[in-house]
Amino acid sequence: MGSRKRISNEKIQEANKSIAFAKLNNCPTSPRKMRLVADIIRGVEVQKALGILKYSKQHASDRLEKLLLSAIANWQVKNEGADVEEAGLFVKTINVDSARQLKRIRTAPQGRAHRIRKRSNHVTIVLGTKEDKVKVDNK
Repeated sequence: MGSRKRISNEKIQEANKSIAFAKLNNCPTSPRKMRLVADIIRGVEVQKALGILKYSKQHASDRLEKLLLSAIANWQVKNEGADVEEAGLFVKTINVDSARQLKRIRTAPQGRAHRIRKRSNHVTIVLGTKEDKVKVDNK
């Protein structure tokens, strides 16, 4: 690897050290259904978001709750000795992108066939602290 790429890569890694995030790849739920739940918790404090996800009836909320707990655990690993409540963690960004589609065939009348697309998605959650929230509000 060239020196320019190595220096650039080191800068990216330094920036990612302060960011706590978690990714869920190839989740077998349609992106549209997952985005409905993701929009509810975007920008909400972590404890409140966990409560929302725990008592939500939608199927996607179970997977997002588990992913949010993983992001919190990642934050705790990067910030040893810090308390989650005192840090004022909130869901800074949450992205839901479409992933692969499994294409299946279902029989239709008169010898025809219809295509069924079983969709899946990728979800990324990034957590921020209350200092980040103050910086965003001041801009």
